[in-house]
Amino acid sequence: MDAAKIINIIIAIFLPPVSAFLSCGFGTEFIIDLILTICAFFPGMLYALYLVFKNQ
Repeated sequence: MDAAKIINIIIAIFLPPVSAFLSCGFGTEFIIDLILTICAFFPGMLYALYLVFKNQ
């Protein structure tokens, strides 16, 4: 695990949409994460962490 991935995990915990944008760019994953974060923070955080680990 490199430093960029660790930083992306930390960003996913505190700012999930930013982490989704850094992992996948501006697309459907970002929009889904933004909606999840607006509705409830925890699901947005989980989805952002999923995106970080999926894009290894």
